[in-house]
This record gives sequence, C-alpha cells and structure tokens, in this order.
Amino acid sequence: MKDNQQPVKGRTASMWSLLFIAGIVLLTASDQFTKYLASFYLKDTEGITLIPGVLKLQYLENRGMAFGMLQGKQVFLILICVIFLGAAVLLFFRVPKNSYYVPLITVTAVLAGGAAGNLIDRILRGYVVDFIYFSLIDFPVFNVADIYVVCGGIALVLIVIFKYKDGDFSFLF
Repeated sequence: MKDNQQPVKGRTASMWSLLFIAGIVLLTASDQFTKYLASFYLKDTEGITLIPGVLKLQYLENRGMAFGMLQGKQVFLILICVIFLGAAVLLFFRVPKNSYYVPLITVTAVLAGGAAGNLIDRILRGYVVDFIYFSLIDFPVFNVADIYVVCGGIALVLIVIFKYKDGDFSFLF
C-alpha cells in the first residue's frame, strides 16, 4: 500500500466523522459567539479602537458578500453557501481517511465552518455581522468566519500545489 492509502491506526470512519463535524461545530460556534458579542457591545456605538489608526472593532450589517458585492442577493448567497457545504461534505465522505489526507480534511472543515457561520447569519438575520476593521489599509470590515474562509482558501491552494500530486485526487472521480 502507498503512504496515501494507509489507514490511520485506531481511527474508525465514525471517529473521522465525529472529528470533522466537531471541528465545524466548534469553528461555527466561535464565529457565532464573536458575532453575538459584536452585536451586543458594538451595535449603535462608534466602535472600539484597539490600535489607533490600525485596528478597530466596528459593527456592520453586511447584506452582500466580500467587498460589498452582490448586495441584497441573500437567496443567491444562501444557495451558494448550501452548495459549498454540500460539496465539503461530499469531499469528506469521498476522501480516504488516512494521515496523508489530514491536511485536506482539516482545511475542508475550516472552510465549512466559515461558510456555515455566515450562512447562519444570512438565514436568521438576513445579513452577516461584520466587526473587524483594519483602518490602516481601509480594508472592508469582516468577521471570524471570513478569516476561516480566507485562511482556509489560502491553505487549500498551498497544500494542493505543494503537498498533493495529480493522482492524489482520483477518489473524486
């Protein structure tokens, strides 16, 4: 057996599923908790400056997606999130459960946690709560779920380029 086909000793399919789901739930709960805090402490205020001229916590209701795109297109954005989460779950069930694919499984859980966090906001509130503002570069206000998606996306690109080879994704087809 090749290294990428060796099962991880002591880990059953149900253990893998439990870890994957627990990871997504923990990440999503952390995102939702920070959004709750932002809503409770920052809404209807001027915000809180953490580092003057650099970093501020500032409440914003985002009815679009990154950089203000697709404003008011909540149904479309919800559909995209649901499709993405479905693809993440499908990938999880198809990927071999061994140590070689742990980075791919982990990144998939991080991406899914971010997508789920913003999906919950879109469904329950009709907008996404954003609250982190880098005033130094006037970067758009974002949230913890956005951090998961961006960091997870970068990590996915890096592991696909530097860790995996073309044949390592044959399980997808």
